[in-house]
Amino acid sequence: MSKQTYRVCFCCRRRFRLASAEAPAEIKSLFDSYSENGTISVDNLHRFLVEVQKQENATVEDAEAILNSLHEPKHLNIFHRSGLNLEQFFKYLFGDINPPIDPRRRVHHDMHDPLSHYYIYTGHNSYLTGNQLSSDCSDVPIIKALQNGVRVIELDIWPNSTKDDVDVLHGRTLTTPVQLIKCLRSIKEHAFSASEYPVVITLEDHLPQHLQAKVAEMINETFGDTLFVPGSDGLKEFPSPEALKRKVMISTKPPKEYLEAKDLSGEQNEVKEGKQSAEAGPWGREISINKSRTNDEDDLNEEEAHEDDDDDEVDRKSQQIAVPEYKRLIAIHAGKGKGGLDDWLRLDPNKVRRLSLSELELEKAAVTHAKEIISFTQRNLLRVYPKGIRFDSSNYNPLIGWMHGAQMVALNMQGYGRSLWVMRGMFRANGGCGYVRKPDILLKTGNEIFDPKAKLPVKTTLKVTVFMGEGWYYDFRHTHFDTYSPPDFYARVGIAGVPADTLMKKTRTLEDNWIPNWNEHFEFPLTVPELALLRIEVHEYDMSDKDDFGGQTCLPASELREGIRAVPLHNQKGEPYRSVKLLMRFQFI
Repeated sequence: MSKQTYRVCFCCRRRFRLASAEAPAEIKSLFDSYSENGTISVDNLHRFLVEVQKQENATVEDAEAILNSLHEPKHLNIFHRSGLNLEQFFKYLFGDINPPIDPRRRVHHDMHDPLSHYYIYTGHNSYLTGNQLSSDCSDVPIIKALQNGVRVIELDIWPNSTKDDVDVLHGRTLTTPVQLIKCLRSIKEHAFSASEYPVVITLEDHLPQHLQAKVAEMINETFGDTLFVPGSDGLKEFPSPEALKRKVMISTKPPKEYLEAKDLSGEQNEVKEGKQSAEAGPWGREISINKSRTNDEDDLNEEEAHEDDDDDEVDRKSQQIAVPEYKRLIAIHAGKGKGGLDDWLRLDPNKVRRLSLSELELEKAAVTHAKEIISFTQRNLLRVYPKGIRFDSSNYNPLIGWMHGAQMVALNMQGYGRSLWVMRGMFRANGGCGYVRKPDILLKTGNEIFDPKAKLPVKTTLKVTVFMGEGWYYDFRHTHFDTYSPPDFYARVGIAGVPADTLMKKTRTLEDNWIPNWNEHFEFPLTVPELALLRIEVHEYDMSDKDDFGGQTCLPASELREGIRAVPLHNQKGEPYRSVKLLMRFQFI
């Protein structure tokens, strides 16, 4: 495909003015339906909000607020005080005041159920700045995660024999350590900067008992009354997120469980099978900031590919006596225990706990024990973590865990890719507080336990119209497009959800156009709309090379506002662009 190029006078570079003629035909038609004498009055704008935008609770005052927000002094020569003309009606629809998720909608899920009834925004190896083998360990990614709403922070704690102290690092690798106390203090400072709901610290513990006592002292001194400490009998049921507001919880194996034997066969098989599996299945290969990876790294032995619930022989031998002050702080007891999958998933009416499975362990278990997993997660917590050979900090499809009731689907936050886009989309729900209540279908018991593979009837259909996009030209420094050559954009729109609902569709490619007008309609039947996430991507077609990235976002279908909305796009790392957005319409039919 040839590219038509031309020079641009840089002294005249400025934001394109969205003229009336650029409004899509459907927008013009709606304007004609609600306008009189070329103007939409306040009353008619209110009617438009109720009838088209489906804002049933909208008031005349809301319509007046929209009109007044556009009636700045610099616009007095354009506006009629009695209403909006076509150009300004279009400006409202494509403006920042018309997002796809209501910015005023805060926490609205019932937060009084047990913790096990919620998905929790969870990080994996939260202290790493890059890859799993040689990057620095730091409190900086922990701070960033908390500021972004992450509620579960993982710390791997190891002895620093030189200083008789405790470090955080990825053991048996070349990662450089960071002091545990520094991480704890940063968690204390930033724990509730984005959300008041509880923070869980999961510890992968490789310490001798005298350092466990030191960790207990550090935790007590750092968090004080903020720390949630269960009674001596442990928890028979998890408290609710509401009851745990502004509390920090510790989750790890009770020390005495380190004495139990470990079956290494599952992990060895995981490494072997992981080499043969697709990097990210239906998502395509993940993109990672740290892409370096040698063939030798695929041959790391089982010991180097250890994960959360694995303890080496030295660790087990060192745990001869449980440290009471350390054990007392553990609010969420973790561990697989002896035996196989049936034992791991066994329900205990007298206590609750956390089980950790790798992504491959979960995939295998889901084939034969899907209902047992879901039943387990109705009272207990299930944490899913990336397979051991994801050395480049890539990720897996989080929907696999969520559709089986897993609360803590842990992803590497260091890189970027579709899995993280979907994760962020999920936790945009419920006011971005880091807790999303699980669908009722995952909480049914007995014969009604949800089967993710069952063929279910369609509950609703999401109709999506992609009108147009804009903002790439005057945001070119952030999108890296050539200002001399207009891009050939296309959009991809689809659903991430249960297998029956997962689907991606694509618009046509429009050549040489900074403001593409696609005006295309798509329909997505949804059997489990509560787990459906709307994925949106824009790319530039490149015949000779990989298509260039143009923006993305992911939105929970349950939170979408119907009507015509301006959808801001983000870069690959999930950071919002300054100006890039799409004009879209959402309808549930």
